[in-house]
Amino acid sequence: MIAALASFRFHRGGASAVEFALILPVLGLILAGVADFGGALYAKFGLDGAVAAAANYALINASNVNSTSGAGLAANLATILASARAADWATGTVVVNNGPSATVDSAGRVASGGTLSNADLYYCPTGSGASVAWGASVAEGASCAGGGTAGKFVSIVAHRTYNPIFSSYGLVKNGTITAAAVVETQ
Repeated sequence: MIAALASFRFHRGGASAVEFALILPVLGLILAGVADFGGALYAKFGLDGAVAAAANYALINASNVNSTSGAGLAANLATILASARAADWATGTVVVNNGPSATVDSAGRVASGGTLSNADLYYCPTGSGASVAWGASVAEGASCAGGGTAGKFVSIVAHRTYNPIFSSYGLVKNGTITAAAVVETQ
């Protein structure tokens, strides 16, 4: 009996199966982490693309940054944000020169608001991305305290809900991925 047990001591059959069973959970976690990070990057790049498309549209339609066409411009930009990847893909807010604004909700509905007459004024906004402080209106071409000259701007902010499996990877804050831009149109 002891001789039979001793013979198993030097038997190597099944060793690779045991090693594979020990390594498989680690490889599975790595694969799941890569897939989760890829999903977060996909959402972030999609939002960046949506904001870039809206910013390009704002630049091409810069003549619409005024009190008569600003509300339509804001609604068009919000629609671009919402439907960049698929219908109702993201939520967002567009503010045209501290005046007309449009917000798109998770169902793809666009709600307009803001003060239309502000779109005819000139500003020196401070901050960047999602946190823009418009300040008081100034004269056209006036020098701004932070450098540059007063102009007309469009603020674009897009959000997408994303719940990562493992961590936020620095992309997800409170279950939301955000992309934003401020575009000087005039």
